[in-house]
Amino acid sequence: MLNVAALQYCATDDAAKTLAHIRPLIAEAASKAGLVALPECANYLAANRDQLFQRAEWDDKSYSQNWLSNIAREFGIWLLAGSLIMRRRDNKQLVNRSLLFGPDGAVVANYDKIHMFDADVGDGKSYQESASFAAGRYPVIAHVNNVPCGLTICYDVRFAHLYRQLALDGAQLFFVPAAFTAVSGKAHWHVLLRARAIETGCYVVAPAQSGTHADGRKTYGHSLIINPWGKIIAEAKNGDAIIYAALDLSANAKAQNAIP
Repeated sequence: MLNVAALQYCATDDAAKTLAHIRPLIAEAASKAGLVALPECANYLAANRDQLFQRAEWDDKSYSQNWLSNIAREFGIWLLAGSLIMRRRDNKQLVNRSLLFGPDGAVVANYDKIHMFDADVGDGKSYQESASFAAGRYPVIAHVNNVPCGLTICYDVRFAHLYRQLALDGAQLFFVPAAFTAVSGKAHWHVLLRARAIETGCYVVAPAQSGTHADGRKTYGHSLIINPWGKIIAEAKNGDAIIYAALDLSANAKAQNAIP
């Protein structure tokens, strides 16, 4: 059994402010769960492209990464930073990077978002992530208490082949931290996440941003935890929230054997 919590909140455009805001949420979640998952852009969501480049943290000297490492160690939890905006020291490119911290604060795994959100969803904004970020190249599986977990981020959820490959490689649980827009979220969020669970017979944990951000973006919220049969077992609504679930990993084999 794996006890998990997913946090939902509205990131500001200032990492220190956002992290101070979520500290009590993490503390509360850590009192009930051994694994706590944060949404995409866990530390900040920039007001504009110039600010994005200004405030991206170096991957070898990141205030947010160090802060989250200390928090994981303080509470003795597995902590998924859904993503942090990082600047790579080797080539100065920006990446949207998911980080998994162990209970000792060490980084157990990291994953750079593969699929860039280049889309026009009808909310008056044009999203062109590929203009700012370098795409990741490889799927990543990390182990939490011997449970293989596939690391993905937001827009990845629209690409079923990624989850199929992760499941074939042994993943039993997918993380899908997100900052889904309100418009596309209302139309597609529940459907896509349930489909990924049903197709693979795996659990899905999807912590989400919720609210209006500094750039005017409105995010959908509705953080979800879904079982391998595609049933929603925990859901937030809007605003700050924590959802919990105890994951029985024997459910994976039952779902996969029922419909091979």
